Amino acid sequence: MTTAEKLADLRARLETAQDPGSERARKKRDDEGRTTPRERINALLDDDSFVEVGALARTPGDPDAVYSDGVVTGYGRIDGRPVAIYAHDKTVYGGSVGVTFGRKVVEVMEMAIKIGCPIIGIQDSGGARIQDAVTSLAMYSEIARRQLPQSGRAPQISIMLGKSAGGAVYAPVTTDFVVAVEDQSEMYVTGPAVIREVTGENITSAELGGALQQEQNGNIQAVVGSEEEAFDYVRDLLGHLPTSAFDEGPVVWAPADDELDDAHLDEFMPDDTNAGYDMMDLLVQLGDDEDLVEIQANYAQNLICAFGRIDGRTVGFVASNPMHYAGCIDADAADKGARFIRTCDAYNIPIVFVVDTPGYLPGVDQEKAGLIHRGAKLAFAVVEATVPKVTLIVRKAYGGAYAVMGSKNLTGDINLAWPTAQIAVMGSAAAVVMIQGKQLAQIEDPDQRAYMKKVFMDFYDENMTSPYVAAERGYIDAMIQPSESRLALRRALRQLSTKDEKDLPKKHTIAPL
Repeated sequence: MTTAEKLADLRARLETAQDPGSERARKKRDDEGRTTPRERINALLDDDSFVEVGALARTPGDPDAVYSDGVVTGYGRIDGRPVAIYAHDKTVYGGSVGVTFGRKVVEVMEMAIKIGCPIIGIQDSGGARIQDAVTSLAMYSEIARRQLPQSGRAPQISIMLGKSAGGAVYAPVTTDFVVAVEDQSEMYVTGPAVIREVTGENITSAELGGALQQEQNGNIQAVVGSEEEAFDYVRDLLGHLPTSAFDEGPVVWAPADDELDDAHLDEFMPDDTNAGYDMMDLLVQLGDDEDLVEIQANYAQNLICAFGRIDGRTVGFVASNPMHYAGCIDADAADKGARFIRTCDAYNIPIVFVVDTPGYLPGVDQEKAGLIHRGAKLAFAVVEATVPKVTLIVRKAYGGAYAVMGSKNLTGDINLAWPTAQIAVMGSAAAVVMIQGKQLAQIEDPDQRAYMKKVFMDFYDENMTSPYVAAERGYIDAMIQPSESRLALRRALRQLSTKDEKDLPKKHTIAPL
């Protein structure tokens, strides 16, 4: 074969490898309006930055084997920063994992571990390749094994763009962030057909593992409306994260201190201490701008977890939301907060607690859901985190919820409070029952009973929940006007910018999982 013929052969092979699925599979994909894996990769990455590896890889010893083996792998850049990436190809073996598939993914994962950069997986897989038997399971294990050394070292992100089943769901949920598309993404360990056969239960795949359902199950960090929105979300997310735990995070423009004008915040808090308001309306006014990336927005909505920026640098907001359960912390919120705090700590992102919570959510269902150990998990994560921790108490901070939301006694570094703050073991309504319940019950006149109850509650609020009680005892570093909040948060984070705290030597902690 001449050199020209060899070059022609190479070009032909590479052309075939660009979209190697069968004509039937490609037609089905196109009829459904789905994009190819390379189109998905190029839509996410910077223009012309994708460098593919393994395009001509296929199952060894099989003359009919298809190029790529069901996955496209390589490297590229997002906002000029390096990432490793892979995308399943549903038109080749259904995107299932085989030996060559596994080796290709492991190759880019190991390179990402070496150079310290994010790994992004675009998931659209039917699961294990049944005909490959134990080899497919072995490859799943090889992929999973590479996730541990990368965990907390550089971001790992999964973008769910189709149905993923069996082993294909375990790798994504082990990554830092899972992003799914509504009415397109589905994920479950066992599909409806197998469930029907084994247990007799009838359920559709959407009901079982649709994006919105799995978001409610706590398995997804963001559900968006389209592939384009998914890619935008991931780019915005990475814009708030460092390339690795050893790199500085992105720094962007921020207004100067003397340009801050927040006088309107002095009128933000309702006079009625029980009035609800959306905490997100406040968070967008505490950072540099309204650009917040919320994590698990529709899961445990009583606790907001979001990345934002203060002074041009990323912070993680952990904030009560009085619009849901009055801001109480339930078992789901504790899980959500603990995971987010650990993520921030791993990537050296300071944490800002914004507090308005009447406590942990009481109830039989919560006890059955494991509120004790799941609630303790949140406290454990707060203490374990060594990044700067700044707390702003804007209204209620009661009981154990006060403690876990960045209190000084539970390792919060700087605690600030508005004059509207209320800090106590419990609120006055609960306290009057605990302390004066028997005495009030003995008062026969309903009007007199109501009057005495109000007298006690007013006394309790004035003397027991007043933030000045906490300030006098050194549990609050500064009482500030709401209009001073942004400047106070900036100064606190600047003060803590060189914080260096180490744990005692040990193998690892034993968290209340």
